[in-house]
Amino acid sequence: MSVNAAHHVYLLRCGDGTLYCGYTTDLQARLAEHRAGRGARYTRGRGPLELVYSECLPDRSSALRREAELKRQSREKKLHLIADGR
Repeated sequence: MSVNAAHHVYLLRCGDGTLYCGYTTDLQARLAEHRAGRGARYTRGRGPLELVYSECLPDRSSALRREAELKRQSREKKLHLIADGR
């Protein structure tokens, strides 16, 4: 990972309609891991997985804080965020 790597927080919509929030420095590679069943335990067997929202943040610390913030939000707030982000 380079010093200037982008830091992403993302939301996936699982095949069962649930939402998963995560953090990564390589969004496409992480999505491929999730889809191959090598991502988070939560997403295994819940495919198909759709990337519905992502944010790019300047550093790891701010990205992890934003991830924690998103995880605390209600499903309704996350759905509004997804709708506004498109």
